[in-house]
Amino acid sequence: MKFKLAFNKKQLPSVEQPPKENLVRVAPTTDHFIQSIQNATNNPADLIMKAIPHNITLIYIDNLVDNQTLNNDIIANLLNNPQETLEGIEASLSIPEIVKSNLLQETVESMVNGSVVIHIDGCSQVLIGNIATRESRSLSAPENESQVIGTQVGFNESLTTNISLIRRYIVSPNLCNEKLKIGTRTNTSVSLLYMNGIANVQMVHTMRQRITDLYVDELLDSAVLAEMIDDNSLSVFPQMLLTERPDRFCDALLDGKIGVLVDGSSMAIICPQAFTEFFQSQEDQNLRWQIATFLRLLRLSAFFLSVYLTPFYVAALTFHYEVIPQAFLVPLSESRALVPFPPIFEALLLEFIIELLREAGARLPTKIGQTIGIVGGIVIGTAAVQAGITSNILLIIIALSALASFTSPSYMMGNVIRLIRFPIIILAGFWGFYGIMLAFCFILIHLLRQSSLGAPYLSPFYPPRLKEMRDSIIRMPIPYTAKRPALTRPKDTNKFEPEPIKPEKS
Repeated sequence: MKFKLAFNKKQLPSVEQPPKENLVRVAPTTDHFIQSIQNATNNPADLIMKAIPHNITLIYIDNLVDNQTLNNDIIANLLNNPQETLEGIEASLSIPEIVKSNLLQETVESMVNGSVVIHIDGCSQVLIGNIATRESRSLSAPENESQVIGTQVGFNESLTTNISLIRRYIVSPNLCNEKLKIGTRTNTSVSLLYMNGIANVQMVHTMRQRITDLYVDELLDSAVLAEMIDDNSLSVFPQMLLTERPDRFCDALLDGKIGVLVDGSSMAIICPQAFTEFFQSQEDQNLRWQIATFLRLLRLSAFFLSVYLTPFYVAALTFHYEVIPQAFLVPLSESRALVPFPPIFEALLLEFIIELLREAGARLPTKIGQTIGIVGGIVIGTAAVQAGITSNILLIIIALSALASFTSPSYMMGNVIRLIRFPIIILAGFWGFYGIMLAFCFILIHLLRQSSLGAPYLSPFYPPRLKEMRDSIIRMPIPYTAKRPALTRPKDTNKFEPEPIKPEKS
């Protein structure tokens, strides 16, 4: 699989289409046409060929077509109203999508996408009728982005179903939907969605170009696509948001952002995205602004608590005893009296055990995973303290750090929090508070250099925009959110009239 930008600076070659005159044409005779189809598709077991009177042949791949439509609208029609020309057949069929083609490659590509091919002996053209059917699970509540107040429906793996969900929220002709194909072998359908008149034209063009310039064999999930088209694929921080909530996706489109849907994936891509937006939940829009502001501040505080609490403990016990309150020194020394390991090894060991429990609970079946997570944590934690491997104070700190890492609404950002704790603990164990400050400066410089679809990643703090700051960490009251975020550089900056609604006096 070849990537652009990530591992080299060379421009990837584009997929060149052969000239029209070199393309293989449809064979006019039925025998040669069937043989060419079998050769092009490697003659699979589910390739079905049916002969109809008047030298008509139907070819399709079983399980990809709607059998009811095939039998009632095509086969029955051809038997009851016999036709001898493609024009007569096309006029007699009541299929919404039917086209002519004289190219073998186009015919085969349509078949593997769920179309039926109608061929008449002696004719160098075929009719392609799209009667595709796709098996997909029913709509259900989002599993990774649950909320109490708001809609309880999430995306599934069907691209058509996901687009219909979006159009239920945004009933407007300005909702643009561009269909693209990615993967020379999987030929995956991708939809690029944005609001005409709101989305920035340059950002739309950049996103379209990044997708069309990809030269890959396969594309099976939107998370893979997001990594390939990131501004910096080597960064551990995600620059594009993955969501399974159609309401959040539509809210982003109405703010001027760009969305991408991948067929076969239940996660949608939203960009550009700022760092603070990964700690915002769609439920914040449904709560009173005071409560939503408190929750946003709680999530951001949990981020710093999860990342720096354990390194602070390691640095304080290794180099900086003077920062520990005197009343706390006695219980701390009693807790570590039987521990033979230095604080850095003790902290890394417990963090590693916590990650093992979390990964085991996530991979095992639901009921077993919950049991392993609860019972395993209690048993291992109690046994570790009694055996003198760790102190009970560090056990509490590690548990708080692990709990705080779950507060991020974005699963991708939660994984980042889990990862960056380890190098910061190591730096704190070797250089104390200087190591923690070094890690903080490195992360800050890294975030300052990042961008999302060309927009600054730390917006609105860098570059500073005072008016934008009030609706990033603080969720302002709705009458004061008339402006769309400057991060997206929207063509239409106003959502509604900025004047607040005043109640009428009785």
